[in-house]
Amino acid sequence: MMKFSSLLVLFFIFLIALAQLRVGFYSRSCPQAETIVRNLVRQRFGVDPTVTAALLRMHFHDCFVRGCDASLLIDSTNSEKTAGPNGSVREFDLIDRIKAQLEAACPSTVSCADIITLATRDSVALAGGPSYSIPMGRRDGLVSNNVDVALPGPTISVAGAVSLFTNKGMNVFDAVALLGAHTVGQGNCGLFNDRITNFRGTGRPDPSMDPALVSSFTPKVCLYKRERPVFGCSSPRMIHDYSCRKAQRGSLVTMAGRYALLRQTRGVVARYANNNAFFKRQFVRAMIKMGAVDVLTGRAGEIRRNCRRFS
Repeated sequence: MMKFSSLLVLFFIFLIALAQLRVGFYSRSCPQAETIVRNLVRQRFGVDPTVTAALLRMHFHDCFVRGCDASLLIDSTNSEKTAGPNGSVREFDLIDRIKAQLEAACPSTVSCADIITLATRDSVALAGGPSYSIPMGRRDGLVSNNVDVALPGPTISVAGAVSLFTNKGMNVFDAVALLGAHTVGQGNCGLFNDRITNFRGTGRPDPSMDPALVSSFTPKVCLYKRERPVFGCSSPRMIHDYSCRKAQRGSLVTMAGRYALLRQTRGVVARYANNNAFFKRQFVRAMIKMGAVDVLTGRAGEIRRNCRRFS
């Protein structure tokens, strides 16, 4: 009963936060804001399509620590950016370029938190995913500490992952949909090398994985930790749908494969696998909900002039 009450409280907190955000927030104060963001993201995508995966990761890592407040962007010796789980987050320079153009057009108006949200939304559409409107009006946080970062690793249990989302006012459908976003673009070999070469100390690949998928990751491909080989059924230019998982046994990231196997989530995975349109609708809902996690609005927080520094 207490758990249900806690979830109900989180749900109402989420509704209040979402009500304080709105689509078209900058329509008068900075009408060109979304166009500026979209154009710069498109330019970056043309050079490196894996920007979609990078921005999704940045968005998630920002929102699930202190809320969607751009605290991840702060440069200091003990900021969130310096925490171990954030070592793989990239595209900070893209956020800087977007912010510089927005400051030139509309000084002290568009928050860094909204920039991350908009840039992620636009990169998803460029990757072949759904195009959608998202409420704006977030403000930037005033705190960024690496000790606050407690993000899950790729080997977290399904129950642990679902709990992480429900603690933020989300549900199983949201968790599985957002996990699907992790199959966009490219991944670092270091996250799943053990599944390819030495699953649970056996010296062999994980038997649940598609042998063709395993063979595509040669020593040459995974030689350097900074290489991010493409994975999934097609290319990084498409939001990966769960129907791929029907044709391709297993998943590179352990948690992703477990979603399809465990009773708690396999029904959701099956629905997504059989109806890609449904998956995309749920993905949009999950992205909007994630973008409203613990947001600062109104007079709370600030609007930074430089995303890397508090104003």
